[in-house]
Amino acid sequence: MCNTQIMGVINVTPDSFSDGGRFFRGDRIDFDGILRTVDSMLVAGADIIDVGGESTRPGADSVGGDQQASRVLPVLESLKTNFDTILSVDTSCPQLIREAASVGASFINDVRALQRPGALEAAVEVELPVCLTHMQNQPKSMQDAPFYLDVVTEVLAFLLERKDACLAAGIPRDKIYIDPGFGFGKTLEHNVMLFRAIDRFVATGFPVIVGVSRKRMISELLQNPSEHRLIGSVVLAVLAAQRGASILRVHDVDETAKAIKILQQIDF
Repeated sequence: MCNTQIMGVINVTPDSFSDGGRFFRGDRIDFDGILRTVDSMLVAGADIIDVGGESTRPGADSVGGDQQASRVLPVLESLKTNFDTILSVDTSCPQLIREAASVGASFINDVRALQRPGALEAAVEVELPVCLTHMQNQPKSMQDAPFYLDVVTEVLAFLLERKDACLAAGIPRDKIYIDPGFGFGKTLEHNVMLFRAIDRFVATGFPVIVGVSRKRMISELLQNPSEHRLIGSVVLAVLAAQRGASILRVHDVDETAKAIKILQQIDF
């Protein structure tokens, strides 16, 4: 029986690949727009809301901790006041990990797998569940020339090594999630091979988060440069759930939730 949860994405950034700038009015954050969007996500079936203040799209520049905090913390505070749901902070910054926990975040989603100096220590300190994501190189250069001898084996080995580092530092096993990092330093071929191997990541016993929503691999699979990637996003979400993904990180919550609801009723 499929029991996959849905994580809705809120990017408080001017330059994210899909919705950058959506929640800005000039230099000001559109809190009303965020509240309306999150409300609709929760009504549609989101279980978690993931808030980030740094774009990690290919070619993106790094954003400092202070700037991330100025974007993310007020949003987390507003969401905590208005909604009773799990709030995740999408960051690699130790400062923001601590500050987000203090205002109500209850999950850490780190595309750099707690490798930045001080990030692992911050995660231990706040005692929150963490998602460890694989990324080859950094967003600025990760798509320049991705290379692996065996992408599945290498990504899996990296995640298990980071898992071991977390366990050694004192993070309990049941608070560790893993994410193969689709699109983070991977070609289409790499992404497809990883997707076909989701069950190998699930077999580790750690909950697997899959984030393929609206990503370029969908256009590449369809051989269509169109930015309309909804159908592909939903199809891949269903396939990931069938393969055992615990959480789907998505932009289009309503459509994904409906698809998963159907899957839950007919899966065997």
